[in-house]
Amino acid sequence: MAISLDTVDYVAALAKLRVEDEEKADYADKLNQILEYMDQLSELDTEGILPMTQVLATHNVFRSDEQKPSLDREKALANAPDREGGYFRVPRIM
Repeated sequence: MAISLDTVDYVAALAKLRVEDEEKADYADKLNQILEYMDQLSELDTEGILPMTQVLATHNVFRSDEQKPSLDREKALANAPDREGGYFRVPRIM
């Protein structure tokens, strides 16, 4: 399958790119090279190779969920610019 100049126009429009007429042939050539490479990959024997979702091994980077005491109310409100009865006071938004 060869990429035509019309296909370059179509892909450029999808990507919202402005491609000058002088550049279209170069882009068509580059896209054709990519397709040729993909054809080479399809020739590989992948029998017995399991599909994968990640190339690199991943691991959970989250900390364990442990119950801890909450922050003391006075410490939480210590730097509040305005407070009322143990709560943050903020301007009314209507």
